[in-house]
Amino acid sequence: MTGNSFGKIFKVTTWGESHGEAIGVVVDGCPSAIELSEADIQHELDRRKPGVSEITTERKEADEVRILSGMFGGRTLGTPISMLVWNKDVDSSPYEPIKHIARPGQADFSYQLKYGIRDYRGGGRASARETVARVAAGAIAKKILAMHDIQVLGHVVEVGGIRAKEVGIEEIIRNAERNAVRCADLEAAVRMEALIKEVKAEGDSVGGIVEVIALGVPAGLGEPVFDKLDAELANALMSIGAVKGVEIGAGFEAAGMKGSEMNDEFYIKEGRIRTKTNNAGGILGGISTGEPVICRIAVKPTPSISKPQRSVDMAKLEEVEIQIKGRHDPCICPRIVPVAEAMVALTLADYLMSARQD
Repeated sequence: MTGNSFGKIFKVTTWGESHGEAIGVVVDGCPSAIELSEADIQHELDRRKPGVSEITTERKEADEVRILSGMFGGRTLGTPISMLVWNKDVDSSPYEPIKHIARPGQADFSYQLKYGIRDYRGGGRASARETVARVAAGAIAKKILAMHDIQVLGHVVEVGGIRAKEVGIEEIIRNAERNAVRCADLEAAVRMEALIKEVKAEGDSVGGIVEVIALGVPAGLGEPVFDKLDAELANALMSIGAVKGVEIGAGFEAAGMKGSEMNDEFYIKEGRIRTKTNNAGGILGGISTGEPVICRIAVKPTPSISKPQRSVDMAKLEEVEIQIKGRHDPCICPRIVPVAEAMVALTLADYLMSARQD
C-alpha cells in the first residue's frame, strides 16, 4: 500500500489500523535543537480523542503518546521522530457479523476491490482512527510554526444547515474550545449540539463545515503552477477521510461574484502593502500574500449509522440489509477540527522549510 506519506522536506508517514495494536507516525526532516516534549503532543491529541462528550463516540481511548526516537535531553536531534499511541479500548465483535458486507459510505468496497484483502475491524487503515498520527505530527509542525509567529486556528462554522454567524479572530480564540461542538458562535453551538443529539437518538448522523485560519503566514510560500500553496492545502485537507470539499478564501461563493466584488484591492498600512478584503484567502497565484490563509472543508455525515440500510454481501454476492452496531460519532465536525489544523500546519511547515533551503 502506497500513499501513506505526506510532505517533501518535512515528511510524515503514518501507520496502523483502527483495531490493531497501535497507531503511529514517523516525522522526518524536523530541524534539530527544538524543545519538544510528549506533553506538547498530548495537548493536541487530547483535543481529538474520543469519548469526551455526549456528541462523540463512546470509545474511550487515553491516546497517550510515546516518543520513541529523534529526541535527546528534551530537544530534537534532526533525526526521524517516531511516535506511538496504543489502541486500548478495542471491541471488534460488532464487525464480525458484517465482515463481508460493504458498509454504505465506507471504504470497504473500494479497499476490497483494490487489494483483495482488508482489515474489516473498525475500518482498518481507512478508519478515522488513523488521524491520531496526523495530529501527533501536526503538533510538531505547530511547534515549528510558532517559532515563526504562525498560528493555526480551527472552528466549526456549520452543522446540519445551522450556520454560525461570522466572528472575529479573538472570538474564535476565546470561544471555540469552550463548547463540545467547537463553534465560536456560542448561541449557534447550543443549537448545533441539540441537533447532533437529536440525530444520534434517531440512529443517524449529520455533517457540516469547518474553517481553518493560519495567521502570520509570511508572503512568498508556495510555488507556481503545480506546487501551489492552495493546491497542496487542498490535497492535505482532502486526504482526511470525511472531507468531500475544500474552499480557499471565498471559495465557491466566488462563482457568483463579479470581478469588482471578488478582487481584493491593495492599500498601504504602516509601510506594508495589504489588501482591503481577503477573498483570495491569503493566496494569489499559488503563493502566500502575507494575509491570513483561510480554508474551509465540507465534512460528510458519519457513514456508520444504526439505521437499516441496503447493501451487498461481497462474499456471497447477494443483496442484504445491514444495521451497523458499535461506537461512532454522530457528527465528525468537532473532532475533525484538530485534524484539519494539523494538516494545514504540516503543509505550511513543509513549505516554510522548503523556502529556507532555496
